[in-house]
Amino acid sequence: MKIIVIGCTHAGTAAVTQMAKLYPDANITVYERNDNISFLSCGIALHVGGVVHNAEQLFYSNPEQLKQLGVNTKMRHEVLDIDTAHKTVQVRNLVSGATNEDTYDKLVLTTGSWPIIPKMEGIDLDNILLCKNYAHAQTIIQKADHAQKVTVVGAGYIGIELVEAFEQLDKQVTLIDNTARVLFKYLDAPFTDLVEEELTARGVKLALEQTVTEFSGSEGRVNKVITSAGEYEADLVILCIGFRPNTMLLEGQVEMLPNGAIIVDEYMRTSCEDVYAAGDSCAIRFNPTGKHAYIPLATNAVRMGTLVARNLVKPTLKYLGTQGTSGIKIFDYNIASTGLTEQAALDAGMNVKEITINDDYRPDFMPTHEKALLKVVYEEESGRILGAQVLSKADLTQSINTLSVCIQNNMTMDELGFVDFFFQPHYNKPWNLLNQAGLQAYVTH
Repeated sequence: MKIIVIGCTHAGTAAVTQMAKLYPDANITVYERNDNISFLSCGIALHVGGVVHNAEQLFYSNPEQLKQLGVNTKMRHEVLDIDTAHKTVQVRNLVSGATNEDTYDKLVLTTGSWPIIPKMEGIDLDNILLCKNYAHAQTIIQKADHAQKVTVVGAGYIGIELVEAFEQLDKQVTLIDNTARVLFKYLDAPFTDLVEEELTARGVKLALEQTVTEFSGSEGRVNKVITSAGEYEADLVILCIGFRPNTMLLEGQVEMLPNGAIIVDEYMRTSCEDVYAAGDSCAIRFNPTGKHAYIPLATNAVRMGTLVARNLVKPTLKYLGTQGTSGIKIFDYNIASTGLTEQAALDAGMNVKEITINDDYRPDFMPTHEKALLKVVYEEESGRILGAQVLSKADLTQSINTLSVCIQNNMTMDELGFVDFFFQPHYNKPWNLLNQAGLQAYVTH
């Protein structure tokens, strides 16, 4: 069996390492246009802020490890074209410039995603940077040394983490986003209000409900960001607007969402026989709605890559779908979310209710007892849990992993009220916060 894997970050690395173990007689070739694999881009802000001093620590595998597994590892090779009818790929060696054709029995596309780059005046000025890979991390570190006024465009996880890192480096930071709140996709207003208060208290300028329209500069370097509502001086700009799937190679050959994300079934198969896909290039089943959605997360990618390997010869193990579960630490706040926010559910036309618990996470007789803010969103008629968010200075983020399991298993608020959770005064109250949410929810059966 001849297997070609295109792209090798999270999904690709997971797929290749598993395939090498499961199919020792297979001929496995990896084509990767970069000179590295498995870089954890979620650690870039930690590197910028000096928490992780060596960016090399953000790799969890390398080409040599794949070669030791017997994988034909072709770094700095770009696939130019895929012909699924004839099972061929056209490849260019980016070092020598030479091109060649290769054939496959099974093809795995794990080409990931790339930052969205808006087309606007001044976008090519120096010191306007992206934040995705190892090279970006190194450039941001280098440029930040000589910058004082930093503007971050995009208030998602990566943008917020960079804002925190730059603030801790004593930079003057401006955060621009076209939504009304930071972390709009992940959290409802009671949570983002607290985050915004903290950012503002630390001197971060929030420019929300504004769209960047152009950049201006002098001597080829950016010095101003112009939006629909104002102008902001900047000697360094980081674009964190979002990601787009890298799927041009299979355009017109497999089923995709309008944004180009490849639709795969529960065994990671595309609509084209013997072509599999995983990671940020894919759309996957979002359990709260039951529909395909584009949710680029490293956790999804490694699960999907592992499943590609398991299902390559025959359908064996189904993908369980995703809740888009994620977490972030912002200054002293530990925050996590899963599934739908209330706003997202309402925007989707769903009939939902919510319960919010704002309480000390452990008994008052303990020496310290931080407040915890927990919100659970559920279907009004059935009580089925659809999403949840938690925020506290105590680390209660694992409760969101628990609620992720609840959503995945179609549990209801009534059931949540009586789940068997332990009680120990160091950690919680006799009625766990999650129990409290279930007990206080009103479900119309």
